[in-house]
Amino acid sequence: MKKALVKTDFNFPRQKSIYHGKVRDVYNINDEVLVMVATDRISAFDVILPEGIPYKGQMLNQIAAKFLDATTDICPNWKLATPDPMVTVGVQCQGFPVEMIVRGYLCGSAWRAYQSGVCEICGVKLPEGMRENQRFPEPIITPTTKAGIGEHDQDISKEEILAKGLVSEEDYEALEDYTMALFKRGTEIARERGLILVDTKYEFGHRDGKIYLIDEIHTPDSSRYFYSEGYEDRFAKGEPQKQLSKEFVREWLMKNGFQGKSGQKVPEMTPEIVEGISNRYIELFEHITGETFVKSETGNLLNRIEKNVIEYLQDK
Repeated sequence: MKKALVKTDFNFPRQKSIYHGKVRDVYNINDEVLVMVATDRISAFDVILPEGIPYKGQMLNQIAAKFLDATTDICPNWKLATPDPMVTVGVQCQGFPVEMIVRGYLCGSAWRAYQSGVCEICGVKLPEGMRENQRFPEPIITPTTKAGIGEHDQDISKEEILAKGLVSEEDYEALEDYTMALFKRGTEIARERGLILVDTKYEFGHRDGKIYLIDEIHTPDSSRYFYSEGYEDRFAKGEPQKQLSKEFVREWLMKNGFQGKSGQKVPEMTPEIVEGISNRYIELFEHITGETFVKSETGNLLNRIEKNVIEYLQDK
């Protein structure tokens, strides 16, 4: 199995700070640009799992870059360049303290809540009598707070966001419009590839009075996909959908008694489990991009990334 990159601690020219997220390490360069390194870390239930997944960072970075480029006509985004397969450099923005989650189908955590009797999510009333994996009449937006280190994202309604002053009404209307338009574009691209974009999340920031789409977009870490072929038949029979997303990791964890709750222990991630997860990510990459995944050299990832980033920054 190839080497996985789970930690970075670079010191780039003009670097002012570093932020280690769940899966990305973000370097602030002179309060002007960010260098975002997509590591091979993997998280579930807001917990970073003990083993990295080879090539995961490369796949996420390249999928996100492709979709950022494919949506510039809808919304300005932060991306400036991808100097390394695992790195995106972009404009530094002040992030809005909410994540915009949009759902086209009832599944995952929303289904688990609905099944337990919850009939309203984030202020959005759900139709009665829905079944797992059923399509909503129209996509719904169910925002969450943007969690800090060691915290969990919390569902929040539009009304609460505005009442707390987290986002101005004018900006929130723009975020909703951007979210729906991006989801529509992602749905169209997925359909061309034989996939259904089930749900996803978008993060936005602002700089100099302008709103930008930031972070990743339409990756398996931020999105859930079903295969179009066989969806209706499986739904009619009440069978699980064939899907490409990180949900299979969550399901494996739940099957082995872990949901991120206090006192629970992450099950052993054997080399076979790790390789299986890596292969599933590659499968999604190739389906959603329509391209063959080309594995980058993993012999000395840190040196390669450092060299590529420094060369890029020196040219600017």
